[in-house]
Amino acid sequence: MNFDNIWCWLIPLLVGAICGLLGYLMGRRGKDETVEVIDNSAELKSLESANAKLKADLNACNQKLTNAEAKANLKVKTPKADVSTASSFAAGAAAGAVANDVKFDADAAKAVFGKRIKQDDLKVVEGIGPKIEGLFHNFDIKTWKALSETSVEKCQEVLNSGGERYRIHDPGSWPLQAKMAYEGAWKKLAKWQDEHKGGKL
Repeated sequence: MNFDNIWCWLIPLLVGAICGLLGYLMGRRGKDETVEVIDNSAELKSLESANAKLKADLNACNQKLTNAEAKANLKVKTPKADVSTASSFAAGAAAGAVANDVKFDADAAKAVFGKRIKQDDLKVVEGIGPKIEGLFHNFDIKTWKALSETSVEKCQEVLNSGGERYRIHDPGSWPLQAKMAYEGAWKKLAKWQDEHKGGKL
């Protein structure tokens, strides 16, 4: 028997046995380690229950809104007034519209502010000067009424159009002030401007 050939067989057998033993030990070690399983089923059920309740509340609110809209539409569709009342209402509305157009009282404005105020002068609004007024005119906002109906976001967009120097202004109160001017509430406007220096809310 050749001993050189024995080592050719013996070395691979020993390596295989060692590898097998290591594999067995590592496999057993993996089985001994316990994996912690977290049970979230109770929390999941609680969240599902809360979600179902919120959906039910939302459906109830939507139903109430639908019912309210239906009642409002029903009231609009069933007028109780006769034709003469309707025509007098239309005439009154037309007169009111004309009255709103000529509502501006320069004397009342002058009595409060101590200077002559021109109708739809946006500079009456504290915080608006000639340049900013020009920016609003570029956006076709030329009256107190138009400014009073403009959102603060739109006012900021107008300011942004003038460049960096105008972005620092705060237009938060401008629609409110314009509404007071449009309605001829001069004392209220003057008082508001005294209490809010710089036109800031």
